[in-house]
Parts: sequence; C-alpha cells; structure tokens
Amino acid sequence: MKLTRVDFNPINILIGANGSGKSNFISFFDFLNKLYNRKLNDYIALSGGENKILHKGKKITDKISFKIEFEEGQNGYSVKLVSGSDGFIFTSEQLYYKGNGLDISRSARESTLKTSDSHRAKYIIKHLNGFRKYHFHDTSDKSPFTQLSHLINDIYFLYNDGANLAAFLYNISENHKIVYNKIIKTIQSIAPYFSDFYYQPNSEHFLRLQWTSKYSDVIFGTTDLSDGTLRFIALTVLFMQPVLPDTIIIDEPELGLHPEAIAKLAGMIKSVSAKKCQVIIATQSTDLISHFQPEDIITVDQIGGESKFKRLNKDELHLWLEDYTIDDLWKRNIITTGQPNY
Repeated sequence: MKLTRVDFNPINILIGANGSGKSNFISFFDFLNKLYNRKLNDYIALSGGENKILHKGKKITDKISFKIEFEEGQNGYSVKLVSGSDGFIFTSEQLYYKGNGLDISRSARESTLKTSDSHRAKYIIKHLNGFRKYHFHDTSDKSPFTQLSHLINDIYFLYNDGANLAAFLYNISENHKIVYNKIIKTIQSIAPYFSDFYYQPNSEHFLRLQWTSKYSDVIFGTTDLSDGTLRFIALTVLFMQPVLPDTIIIDEPELGLHPEAIAKLAGMIKSVSAKKCQVIIATQSTDLISHFQPEDIITVDQIGGESKFKRLNKDELHLWLEDYTIDDLWKRNIITTGQPNY
C-alpha cells in the first residue's frame, strides 16, 4: 500500500462521502495519544482488536507505520508496528531532527518516547501534547455535560468530551473576566434567552453546569437546553478559551447547529487560526464550508479501499468562484472529489 502524505494548513476541513475515511483520519489522533502515553495495546483491545485497526484486517495487512513532522520538518517522530502473536510490536520508533533519525526503541510492546533519555524526546512530547481532539456529540441526560467537576482539579484544560465544562468556565469567570463576557455574549447571540451560568459549588468544591434565563428566576440544568444549544456552548468555550491548544481536532462540530450558529462557529475557527491555533475538522456540512476558502478544504475519497486526500486549489476554481460559492461547487459536483460517486 502506497503511503499517503497530508500537509496541514492553519485551517483544515475534511469533506467527503460517508465511508471515505474522514472519521478514521480524525481517530488517528486518539490512536496516537494512546500510543505515546503507553496505552496502545489497551486501546486496540477496547477498539475491537487488531482486525479493526489494520487496513482490511490482519489477513491482508500486519503492519502500521506513520511519520509526523513539525516545524516544517525540523522535528519529527515515526513508528513502525507489526502485529505479533500477542499484540503489536514496535519494530522501529524514531525521533528526527533536521532529517536525521534516532532510534529510541525496537521490539518493545509499548512506546518508549516518554521514558527516553534523549533530549529530543521532550520536544516531540510537547508537540504531541499540543494535539487536542474533542467530541461533543453526547447531549443525553447522562452525558458528560451533566457530570460534576472539581474547582481545583478540573480547571487546567477542557476535557475532550466537555465533562469539566462547569469548572473550566468557573475558572475563566474568576480569572479572565473579559474573555468570559465575550463567551456569554456569543452564546446569547444564538440563544437570546440565555442570561448567564450559575455557579454553586458544594462543600467538596464540586459543581454542576447550570444556567439562568433572562425571563425566569428558575435555575436550569443542561437538560433544559436543546442539543444544538448545548453543543454550541461547548464549542464557544473551546474556541474562545483564553489559552488555546496548539491544534484543535473535532469531528462534525456542526451537528445539530442552526445555520446562524454554524456561521458563528466558522468565525471562531478563523479567529483561533489567526492566533496560531491549527484546526482540523471533518464535516459533511455545506453550510460550514461555505464560509471558507478552497485552500482550507481537503477532499477525502475512498479509492480501492484506501483514503485519498486532496487539498482544493483556488487557482483551479477561480472562474467558478466568480459565480458560485464553494459549497455550491461541491453540491453541483463541480468539485469532483469528495463525492459519493467518485
């Protein structure tokens, strides 16, 4: 199988048909996180085993390899894994600096990146820690948003499922009042009835996400919000938080959002990218891509069982874009890649 290279810009929006590989690509960052945190084999077991991870299953493919480059290739990290009789084995794990590779492990069952004594390892770990993948799909009455979070332990960064949203917001309200007020105003632009969040920690410093309305004295909970409004709140906090991660990765952030909320989301994505926070998104929303330029968009197609990635080229589309928006071109199959019938 030929290796695929994907180069990232400040904004990277993956579009394509169902089954093209967008979500698989996004899930690579979960795989990567578990790998360098020495939890790879647990992750594989909980994900359904090696046949779910390997391309077309273990009978067809018994290897996984990848290489990640940072700072225009100055630093890099590569791994080669082979499926053995008892899980994956690292046949190669290398650190790169200016193209020169350094072996840090061989024949190990888990990554040695975090245990390496190489001074280069700390730079790679810093880069990998900068990837933050989020999913806010679950808005049920038992969702992570309904859980208690701690005012001391749960304030340092927003958890990938939003489980600490209450404590994280409370900390912003106490220490970054200007940012907090902007978050409230952004939420009110989509939910005009929303007044503010209501913070009432218990004796053990835990609190639950609650809010107040402009038109009532009642204290409401997350289950009193529509699914789309709750997701928009989480997205607003994610993109407007005072200290941004290096890279935000999220699958289908537009789920359940009104077109006006999608427009606001697009604006927030552009805003963080201008602050050197890279954004990687998978979507099927024509409303969302309509707010972006061709060079922000990567089409994904499955060809011969493999995902192929192609970044759109504004020069190839400039005549069409005089009369149509980018979403029109995708809907009309003028952009031929990323289509169900590719």
